[in-house]
Amino acid sequence: KLRRGMMASLSGGLATMGNGVPYAIAAKFAYPERVAIAMVGDGAMQMNGNAELVTIAKYWQRWSDPRLIIMVLNNQDLNQVTWEMRVMEGDPKYEASQNLPDFPYADYAEMIGLKGIKVTESEALSGAWDRALNADRPVVLEVKTDPNIPPIPPHIKREQAQAYMSALMHGDPDALGTVKASFKQFAREFIPKSRKH
Repeated sequence: KLRRGMMASLSGGLATMGNGVPYAIAAKFAYPERVAIAMVGDGAMQMNGNAELVTIAKYWQRWSDPRLIIMVLNNQDLNQVTWEMRVMEGDPKYEASQNLPDFPYADYAEMIGLKGIKVTESEALSGAWDRALNADRPVVLEVKTDPNIPPIPPHIKREQAQAYMSALMHGDPDALGTVKASFKQFAREFIPKSRKH
């Protein structure tokens, strides 16, 4: 959530890709005394984010506050498009165009003089953010995520639910995983948690 005094940019209409890292670099040049944070998917990071880390490595020591955090959601899938195909068109995931090669984002950051932090367990995320926010240089925070967890909007149209089911029933390679993840997500949302008194 954005709070008073915070500034943010979002790629226009969610149709443009690869903006996060360049936007964060621009923010650091405009406000070098502030922390800048970019949250990007691994597809965008492979598209141009990795190359822009070289730009960060070149300029970060000029900033009065060197903290710039790039959080990479690494699920080895062009996930927004995968889910769009499932929900809007009813098409199963097409692995040839949707699967991404794994890339060591945090290790690459370390190789070029930045800080790299890799998170593989959700319990470690809070501590990783603390380390990133207290670092003495820019950080790549690589977070391994599950591509099968559906990005459920607040309101789902009947047509979208039907298209999603059609995709799963017509050969989606991750059908079982997405059904399990969907059930867990719906359960968290709609089944009240037991309260201790």
